[in-house]
Amino acid sequence: MNNLIDDGRPIFVQIAERIEDDIIEGGLPEEAQVPSTNQFAAFYKINPATAAKGVNLLVDEGILYKKRGIGMFVAEGARTKVIEKRKEQFFEEYVITMIREAEKLGITADQLTDMIQRGDNKR
Repeated sequence: MNNLIDDGRPIFVQIAERIEDDIIEGGLPEEAQVPSTNQFAAFYKINPATAAKGVNLLVDEGILYKKRGIGMFVAEGARTKVIEKRKEQFFEEYVITMIREAEKLGITADQLTDMIQRGDNKR
């Protein structure tokens, strides 16, 4: 786990995103147990209630589920759900924003496509 970056977003959202990252990257496969809220709290030096709020976000989305008396686990199909969610966020946050800015600057769709391809070649 990486340390949290204080970028103005609530800590509980950052906790949820870190769990999602671990799910996407395969560090937390389906049916794997997720660290407890107390473990998150100790690692990140935050209040356990804040950690629980982040975990519960993912429970509400069906990405994690609780086994009573045992802990939280990664739900079946969680990786697919997280990837689809992140793709939609990417579209909204980056693609739509990029298209709007391109329109302001008079950049055509073809020019924008060329720019993306040029950027892809520089990786």
